Amino acid sequence: MKILVCISNVPDTTSKINFTADQTAFDATGVQFVINPNDEFGLTRAMWFKEKQGATLHVATVGPASVEPTMRKALAIGADEAIRIDAEATDGLFVARQLAEVIKNGGYDLIIAGRESIDYNGGMVPGIISAMLDMNFVNNCISLEIDGTKATAIREIDGGKETLETSLPLIIGGQKGLVEESDLRIPNMRGIMMARQKKLSVVSPVDMNQGTEDRKFEKPAPKGEVKLVDPGNLDQLIDLLHKEAKVI
Repeated sequence: MKILVCISNVPDTTSKINFTADQTAFDATGVQFVINPNDEFGLTRAMWFKEKQGATLHVATVGPASVEPTMRKALAIGADEAIRIDAEATDGLFVARQLAEVIKNGGYDLIIAGRESIDYNGGMVPGIISAMLDMNFVNNCISLEIDGTKATAIREIDGGKETLETSLPLIIGGQKGLVEESDLRIPNMRGIMMARQKKLSVVSPVDMNQGTEDRKFEKPAPKGEVKLVDPGNLDQLIDLLHKEAKVI
């Protein structure tokens, strides 16, 4: 089985976010980037298939040379090969088109992507890829088992879970539950040293028109002051909720 895990290079959630160029561009100065958490769950699950079933594991991303440390981390965790599509990840459609070309030419049986990235939260890339390549697709996937060419997946739905059976080739949008946070792997020194010897290919992007542009970014309004109310003064609390907060 040949697996491709799609990796998104995202800011660490503890990073302070700012914008430049009159609020039209993200300022990456001083920001630490990491593997998108939903993608890391998928990478960890793919490592299980590699170790238990002898799968070949590749990772791919769309981005400039600055994303390569993140790709090297994926290699240090255990991926066999990395592919970087040399372009800025401008929007979901553009990213999906670039990844679809890699998948089409790579002969992959299973493609694991996160259901969404934590930077733009578009939640569209795996679904668009499945439509472009006419592949089976399971989103919000929290469990995946492969037996030959048959796949059994569990996905979250409103109010419950749904178990599906399908066949390879397959693309999933994974999330927490595919593995637990305690299962995530930290690269050890041996893995880091081996990652330096593994292949990291750089490929040119497919030419396509950009469908969107960033017009302006805006930060959430800062939190206002709070008022502390004596727990025993219920009348004051009701009065504040009614007159100031206007929630009742």
